[in-house]
Amino acid sequence: MADTTPPALSRRAASLEVARPRKARRRQGLAAALTGWGFVGPATIIILGLSVFPAIWAFVLSFQSWDGFSQATWVGGQNYADLVTDAEFGNAVVNTLGFTVLFVPASVLLGLFLAVALNRRIRGMAFYRTAIFVPFVASAASTGILSTYLFSPQFGLVNNVLRVLGLPQQGWLDDPKQAMLVIAIMSLWGSAAFTTVIYLAALQDVPADLIEAARIDGANRWQTFWRIVWPQLAPVTVFVAIWQTIQAIQLFDLVYTTTRGGPLDATKTIVYFLYDKAFHALQFGYGSAAAYVLFAATLLITIGVVVFQRRRGSEAF
Repeated sequence: MADTTPPALSRRAASLEVARPRKARRRQGLAAALTGWGFVGPATIIILGLSVFPAIWAFVLSFQSWDGFSQATWVGGQNYADLVTDAEFGNAVVNTLGFTVLFVPASVLLGLFLAVALNRRIRGMAFYRTAIFVPFVASAASTGILSTYLFSPQFGLVNNVLRVLGLPQQGWLDDPKQAMLVIAIMSLWGSAAFTTVIYLAALQDVPADLIEAARIDGANRWQTFWRIVWPQLAPVTVFVAIWQTIQAIQLFDLVYTTTRGGPLDATKTIVYFLYDKAFHALQFGYGSAAAYVLFAATLLITIGVVVFQRRRGSEAF
């Protein structure tokens, strides 16, 4: 029997048959998306509530004068203008920059040295890697207690060793000229594991055929490292430098557990300054302004380093 269905109806029926699977797939995709958001939604709301909302509130607060109890007063940019002429804030900036200069290059070089030393097959390598990583997971409180025990002028272990050796004892944490150096040493001890792990992973990703080709061409170990390995580590070095710079600028916990900004404000950093202004002097607007100055400085440093590295990479090609 011949098919008497009109051509227009046949095409419509065919299009409906094709559209049904599409609608089913859309429904399944929508259901899967809703299910996924149902799992991650509560955590996302909590994270946004603990990060985005306080950041916006602090930004608004930086244009106000508020002691936490009375009515907030709008002062515009006066808080930022006062920071420019505040000698205490300037001292905190100098202390933070000094710590950054001490800490960042030392952490990068030490992490690279330890990674190169651990990037080989020797007996007990797993133990060595674990031992290096232990200080990184230690809390700031324990690091601060250890710092006090080691570098206390009265009963510290370091001064006891100097006394036995007949060398002059030092003031360490009680000396304004040495306190920041002690903080940098203990910060380096606690964070060297991070840079070591990052560099170790990067070293294991360096193509072995390039190293083998360099050795065949007669290059020694230093030439192989400098000409072959080091260029491969350039992106990792940029990341480590940026990360450690951010950590250095945000130094607070170790200062809080050891010197509380002393002696004579020699270790008062920017973060400790804003903490002191906000929670001790109850100048929440002034402290928020200092926090956003720190945020702007961190952002500018990160952008500057990334742009410099990209231009350097494009010039190399």
